Amino acid sequence: MAFLEVSNLEAFYGPIKALHGVSFSLEQGEITTILGANGAGKTTTLRSICGMVKTAGQIRYDGQDILGKATESIVRHGVAHVPEGRGTFVRVTTEENLALGAFSRRGSQEVAEDMERVYGYFPRLKERRRQQAGTLSGGEQQMLAVGRALMLRPRLMLLDEPSFGLAPLIVEELFEILRTINQDQGVSMLLVEQNATLALELASHAYLLETGSVVMSGTSAEISADENVRRSYLGY
Repeated sequence: MAFLEVSNLEAFYGPIKALHGVSFSLEQGEITTILGANGAGKTTTLRSICGMVKTAGQIRYDGQDILGKATESIVRHGVAHVPEGRGTFVRVTTEENLALGAFSRRGSQEVAEDMERVYGYFPRLKERRRQQAGTLSGGEQQMLAVGRALMLRPRLMLLDEPSFGLAPLIVEELFEILRTINQDQGVSMLLVEQNATLALELASHAYLLETGSVVMSGTSAEISADENVRRSYLGY
C-alpha cells in the first residue's frame, strides 16, 4: 500500500465542486508533483488532504483513513502544510516562528536540536533569527515557511507553489535544499508548482490536473517527454 493513497476525491466550496474524482498515490520517501494551470484544483487537493475543505472519497495516509479528520489531528500524524503565500507570523521573530512550528511537540532539547538542523539547511535564517519575520525578503520568508514545517518533524510535506514570486536563483537554491531534506531525512513531499520544469526535475512522479480531474500521470521523465506537456507547460 502506498504511503499516501487518494481515491475518487471530490472537494466542495459551498455548492461548487472543485475536484471531480481525483486519484493519485505517493510512496514513502518519494517526491511527487501535481502540475496544472491556475484554477486546476492543485491547491484544493492539498487543502483536502489537510482537512481544510469539505470532501468526499478516500484519503489514506500511512494505512489510516484521514478523510474528514480535524486538521490538528492530521498535523499530529506528521503532515506539514506549507501554504502558498508563506503564512509567516510577521510580527514575531524568525526564531519565534520556528518555535511555533513545534507547537504540538514536547521536549525542549529535541526542539532546540531541530532548530539547529533547520539553521543548517538555511544559514540565512540563523543570521536573521532575531529579526521580525515581516522584514525578511520573499525568499527568506519562503525558507522560513519550509523551516517552520520541518520543526514538526513531518513525515509528509505538502508544498504549495514554493517558487511563487521568487527570483530564479533563490528558487534554484530552495529546490536544492528540498532535495537535500528529502534525501537526508526521508521526508515524503507532495509538491504543487507552477514551474513545471523545476518540479519535474525534483520529483520522481507527476500528475497533471485540469479543471479538477487528473488527465495524465507517470514518471517525471514520461511526463516531460509528452509533446502536449512540453508545449503547454514547459514552453518548448
